[in-house]
Amino acid sequence: MASESVPKPVAWPIFQGLRGAGPTDLGHDLIAGLTLAAIAIPEQMATARLGGLPPQLGFFAFVAACVGFAVFGSSRQLSVGADSTIAPIFAGSLALLAAAGSPHYAALAAVLALILGLLLVLAGALKLGWIADLLSKPVITGFLAGIAIHILISQAPSILGLAEESGDVYHRLAALWSAAPAINPVSIAIGLGVFAVTFGAEKLDARIPGALIALVGATIATAVFGLERHGVAVLGHIVGGAPHPALPRLAFEEIRPLVGLGMLLALVVMFQTGATTRSFGGAGGDPDVDRDFVGVGASNLLAGVFGAFPVNASPPRTAVVAASGGRSQFTSLLAAAAVLLLAMFGTGLLTRVPSAALGGVLLFVALRILHVGVMAAILRRTAAEFALALVTAVMIVALPIQTGVAIGVFLSLAHGVFTITRARPIVFARARGGTVWWPASSVPDADTVQGVVVLGFQAPLSFLNAYEFRRGMFEEIGRAKGVARLLVLEASSIVEIDYTASEILIEVIAKAREAGMDFAVSRLESVRAQAALQRFGVTDALGPNHVFHSVEEAIRALAPASAAPTA
Repeated sequence: MASESVPKPVAWPIFQGLRGAGPTDLGHDLIAGLTLAAIAIPEQMATARLGGLPPQLGFFAFVAACVGFAVFGSSRQLSVGADSTIAPIFAGSLALLAAAGSPHYAALAAVLALILGLLLVLAGALKLGWIADLLSKPVITGFLAGIAIHILISQAPSILGLAEESGDVYHRLAALWSAAPAINPVSIAIGLGVFAVTFGAEKLDARIPGALIALVGATIATAVFGLERHGVAVLGHIVGGAPHPALPRLAFEEIRPLVGLGMLLALVVMFQTGATTRSFGGAGGDPDVDRDFVGVGASNLLAGVFGAFPVNASPPRTAVVAASGGRSQFTSLLAAAAVLLLAMFGTGLLTRVPSAALGGVLLFVALRILHVGVMAAILRRTAAEFALALVTAVMIVALPIQTGVAIGVFLSLAHGVFTITRARPIVFARARGGTVWWPASSVPDADTVQGVVVLGFQAPLSFLNAYEFRRGMFEEIGRAKGVARLLVLEASSIVEIDYTASEILIEVIAKAREAGMDFAVSRLESVRAQAALQRFGVTDALGPNHVFHSVEEAIRALAPASAAPTA
């Protein structure tokens, strides 16, 4: 009797980011956790204000995000929390539904976090990690540039010492222009000083909490020199205490407009989470994008339950965790504990933090995501894709931000579709003295093979390009009619064939035979494409023994007299 293998126990699907961590890792995680907390404290406060919410909600969002991801995520180092990429998106939309800072606004933000969390958990469960690859690098760069400009415009009043304005970009710019005579030079000095210290600290070492150092310095200066008397605005009283779970109460009619916004945010969060996960790996070093979608989804659900707002994976904070030696999600849990203690017992220390100082932190964040060097590199290499990045940035700035983001996603997908539709059949030639067939434009010294035409198609064959494929194949068949006896389709780059394309391919086979040519397929390496030939009847149209491992094999079998090159 054959021995039966004992099934392996199914691992409990939580705390994957803590697996394998031992006592020797705790010291590294402790240092990394304190470093992460020092960097997160000013950033979470500033991002909450960017989202139109009280600073303490930034702390609650960070704590909820760290706990949610540590329990359900996979990556050992990924940091989740309030994020400046998505804050302008939901702030601009929620401001149309309620006054920023009001209880109704906060309830909308919490419900949005719950919707986003559900969508991300669903995306992870359905293994939709591939969605993270749908945005091209130029579109992502343009998207971030547009978000950076929104941050700069929104924080300009704080840095300039002016009253904060709501409304669209045009209204805010007009208000800044009108209030220009009231600019406060002391506020400017604080904002730019905080920016300079934060920027310099990161240049020296990303682990230096430059933003926290600058924030403490600005707060001490405000208290010692009485800068409030000189028109410097401060945060004032901040409500302290621990977060309490409570589901926000909204009518169904108020929730409905949030669903579309949640779907848009889900796309952005998936793009950023996928990129971060792949950059820093998952449990055991293998990135698990789907599991991390679930982790970030759980973070949002927990944030919504505790009355906070949508959260996202943070590439810069994750890089700090990695640089600080963090080895597991204990790092994030320790940072969350430190931030929670501040929220419960230390908010009195924050009352005299200048608003301009938080503006300086966000000025640094904006310039960090404004990748000027990447934009310049894209411009040097491809003007068309630079235009794509520029249009994306302009749309995000000029239109309502959620509309601009949607257009950016559409442009990226349209660019990908356009790239596929441009594919056309190309002529292959045999390198002199060998058996390698290559695009003829790259083989200047080729053997002449009488009576044989070899064509390649370097893209998946689908409804997107099937008719262009047919047009090109018909043209080549027309040119070879009466001369060639064999047409070989070199299919090494055809990784997929759909129903529409299979029907077109059958038409092409019939057209070639009408012109007196046999038709063969070679190097169809994709297993999916091979199955499609059988499933859609293309193999029957070809006839037996017309699919080959190489072009040379096809020629030897179907046109042996042509196998040897002519002089």
